[in-house]
Amino acid sequence: MDVKDRILIVEDDRSIRNFFRTILEANRYDVTLAENGQEGYSLITSLCPDLVILDLGLPDLDGMEILRRVREWSSLPVVVISARSHERDKVEALDLGADDYITKPFGTPEMLARIRAAIRHSRLPLQTGGGRSGTFAAKGLLIDYDKHRAYIGGQDIGLTQNEFKLVGLLGKYAGKVLTYDFLIREIWGPNMENNNRILRVNMANIRRKMEKNPAQPEYIFTEIGVGYRMVEPDEERSEQ
Repeated sequence: MDVKDRILIVEDDRSIRNFFRTILEANRYDVTLAENGQEGYSLITSLCPDLVILDLGLPDLDGMEILRRVREWSSLPVVVISARSHERDKVEALDLGADDYITKPFGTPEMLARIRAAIRHSRLPLQTGGGRSGTFAAKGLLIDYDKHRAYIGGQDIGLTQNEFKLVGLLGKYAGKVLTYDFLIREIWGPNMENNNRILRVNMANIRRKMEKNPAQPEYIFTEIGVGYRMVEPDEERSEQ
């Protein structure tokens, strides 16, 4: 029997809900709808869906509050889709634990790709303590987590320890935007938060080593004012 991934859509606009349902059902997802925050949160707790599509501007309960509540007990993937385009809203949602943030209007292929990435990432097994073993492969890039080395076209690109930590962390969450503060806190600790300069310098060095043209990256993309995102892996070659 074909087991479909279940997606819960929490959206107060009926036309948008129906649009989501039509697109997702056509792509072989099992879809459940909620028209307000209270109903959405109740369904999250009772259904435990494979992914939640969450609007922020709900009439009864702000989407940020739903996200905050969910992250107190679950790591299920949540993709925020919102008309709020300000960087502050994106950063807040991602820092609260959203797996991705898509601003309306958006293209259907982009939405589907980000949904696939969020579900795929939620199923990656991690080592005890949050580390990762094995390799990550994407477009000629190979991250070897056991050797702490990164290769492009089979050649070691010579990352420093902190540069490898950054690349490895982005690979671990490939397809997901990681905020500046999250990256800084994970690599340099909480005392360095809000110091984006050290992150920019390291990222510039990484791109010089990784990218053919750092101004047009193939591997690590900048979400301006928010953070960075690693290209999605080659499914047939990436292993954990």
